[in-house]
Amino acid sequence: MKALMIVLAACCLAACATHSGVPAAPTLFLVGDSTMADQPEHKYPEHGWGQMLPEFLAPGLHVQNHAMNGRSTKSFRDEGRWQMVVDQLQQGDLVVIGFGHNDQKIQDPARYAEPWTDYRANLLAYIEEARSKGADVILVTPIRRRHFDDQGRLQETLGDYPAVVRELARDAAVPLVDLNQLTAAWLTQAGPEASKQLYMHTAPGQYANLPPEGKQDDTHLQVDGARQVAALFAAEVKRQQLRLARWLK
Repeated sequence: MKALMIVLAACCLAACATHSGVPAAPTLFLVGDSTMADQPEHKYPEHGWGQMLPEFLAPGLHVQNHAMNGRSTKSFRDEGRWQMVVDQLQQGDLVVIGFGHNDQKIQDPARYAEPWTDYRANLLAYIEEARSKGADVILVTPIRRRHFDDQGRLQETLGDYPAVVRELARDAAVPLVDLNQLTAAWLTQAGPEASKQLYMHTAPGQYANLPPEGKQDDTHLQVDGARQVAALFAAEVKRQQLRLARWLK
C-alpha cells in the first residue's frame, strides 16, 4: 500500500508540473563535427560550441553531445553514430544537426559528400528519421573558418555547403540557425588580429599539453570563441522563438 501511495504521489507531481505551464524537459541531441563537439582535456583550450551551450541552458534540459571530430554526414552514419541517436529519440526531443567542414574533403572517400547531391540527401535523411520519432530538428550551417585575405576581408572556404543547408531548411520546413552568416559577421567585427584569440592560435610554449611550437588553427575554437558561438546560437533560437527557447536562460 505504501509503495502504491508513492507511485500515485509521483504521478500527481508530474501532472502538476505539466499543467503548471512548465514544459517537461526533453533531451537535446547535438549532431555534428569537431566545431560542435566536446573536446577532451588534452586538447585544451580547444572547445566545440556545443560544449559551451549548457552554460546558456536552464536546469533540467538533458543534453547529449554526439558531435565528433572529423566526421561528415556520411561517416557519422557509416560509423553507426547516427543510429545511436535515433535509437534513443523520443517524442518531443530536439536534434541540432550541423556538418560541412569534413564533407568537403574530396580526397577522402570515407567522408566526402558532394554538396548538392549526397550531402543534401544525407541531411534530409537525418531530418526525416528524426521526425519519424517525433523529434524536432534545427539545422545549423557550418561556422566560418578564420580566413582573411591580404586586405583583411573574410573569405568563405566552405563552398556550396552553407547554401545547401539554407535551401534544404526552406524546402523541408526546418528551422535554421545560420551560424555561417552569424560567425562571418562576428569574425569581421573582431578582425584578423583579435580573432586569433577566438580560434586555436596559441604561442610557442603557452600550453604544456600542446606542441611546443604552438598552434595556428583557423577552424577550431578556443574556450571563449566557443562560448561566443554558443551565445550566437542561443540568441538566434530566442529571436526565432523556436521551441528550444523555452529551455534557454
